[in-house]
Amino acid sequence: MVVSTTFPTVDKCSSIDREKDTVVADMDGTLLRGRSSFPYFALIAFEAGGVFRLLFLLLATPLVGVLYYFVSENAGIQVLIFATFAGMKVSSIESVARAVLPKFYTGDLHPESWRVFSSCGGARCVLTANPTVMVEAFLKDFLGADMVLGTEISTWKGRATGLVKKPGVLVGKNKADALKKAFGETRPEIGLGDRHTDAPFMELCKEGYIVPPNPKVKAVTIDKLPKPVIFHDGRLVQKPNPIVALLTILWIPVGFFLACLRIAAGSLLPMPLVYYAFWALGVRVTVKGTPPPPPAAHNGRSGVLFICSHRTLLDPIFLSAALGRRIPVVTYSVSRLSELISPIKTARLSRDRAADACMITRLLKDGDLAICPEGTTCREPFLLRFSSLFAELTGELVPVAMVNRMSMFHGTTARGWKGMDPFYFFMNPSPAYEVTFLNKLPPELTCHSGKSSHEVANYIQRVIAATLSYECTTFTRKDKYQALAGNDGTVPEKPRIKANNIMGC
Repeated sequence: MVVSTTFPTVDKCSSIDREKDTVVADMDGTLLRGRSSFPYFALIAFEAGGVFRLLFLLLATPLVGVLYYFVSENAGIQVLIFATFAGMKVSSIESVARAVLPKFYTGDLHPESWRVFSSCGGARCVLTANPTVMVEAFLKDFLGADMVLGTEISTWKGRATGLVKKPGVLVGKNKADALKKAFGETRPEIGLGDRHTDAPFMELCKEGYIVPPNPKVKAVTIDKLPKPVIFHDGRLVQKPNPIVALLTILWIPVGFFLACLRIAAGSLLPMPLVYYAFWALGVRVTVKGTPPPPPAAHNGRSGVLFICSHRTLLDPIFLSAALGRRIPVVTYSVSRLSELISPIKTARLSRDRAADACMITRLLKDGDLAICPEGTTCREPFLLRFSSLFAELTGELVPVAMVNRMSMFHGTTARGWKGMDPFYFFMNPSPAYEVTFLNKLPPELTCHSGKSSHEVANYIQRVIAATLSYECTTFTRKDKYQALAGNDGTVPEKPRIKANNIMGC
């Protein structure tokens, strides 16, 4: 697309004294640095439709490109929408738009456009060819947009048909008509666009500015974002442009076979050998600090309670690999498949404080034990609030800072089936875990010396956060699941796998 020379560039727009001004901005190439919306449609396709939907979208991409660049922008986007949305549940699209897309959108904010957009204290409106259902949650919740005017998709019985409602895709004159309908005779102060098809709506504004394409411009940094993305979902780590999408599709069968090998090695080999087996299979395990020695048999003392930050459900397995011995774990929820393939014993917390305290105390009498007091995982550099129950039960507390690295797939989910979590983690070409053992808490910092359980839990949270350069928060499991899945994260009780599960008191 040839950028219009009628309008000055966005860097010429002043952001001073704009408290009462209204701004209208395009999205792709304007508010966002990237001019292509394909990666976000690909995320919807994979996260809501699976790998075959992503493959279908990828096969349609050449047709989309030909129509977009040689026929009309409208036709290309219609095919993109059809290939992504046809037959998909609207609720699934909304779920991905709320839980997955904001992480990728916020990582691509254009600094100059955001400077102008955020400085306007009047109405903030976004005009976009993207479907409204796909972008509205991000624009309103994270950028503070007051109005989102996008393409409306057609639905039937709760599913998208793949077609669009009249007047069609919001490009060119359709954008200008939508702006007139929304604002009437009132002229917004600022219009921001990035291509000649944005000129019709920009001419309706008192001032119009073009955002020129600049691949080298850096995205808005995390500290300048209006709202940090603490919780996000989805399996894909990288934004899937066509090349990344193709490589992902080709890697999945290879990665699944590799994941099965790695899981089998972790489950079947003696724990002292697991560390070396992981390295041989491409899983990097780094151990820092000085781990405590195994408990002496029949010494009458309670075992050590390892207090771990929670990155994936594999945390206690990598803790065991680092120690060279199996450490049982108490957890809030775990799928039956994960229980079945786990090389360590698991015990479910019931959320009944008295029953959970009884079970943990009994397990500590048998030896060392691991717990992740956050109650759920967090992908970003934040620690959720630590439950304080563990601090009341023992003074033998060893904080453990856990960090992992994944290049293709996330090993956690809030919306999907948790039974696939270990498989997705081990499907990464070379996943890595770093286990850092911190100093055991001295007696004067435990409840045995008069400290409250909340003081002890908060202290351990701060120590682990300082080690990882993370930020402490007061968010809980309930906050995460409300944000990502629309529920409180409560898992219904299911029959346990007796061979690999410790029953409570």
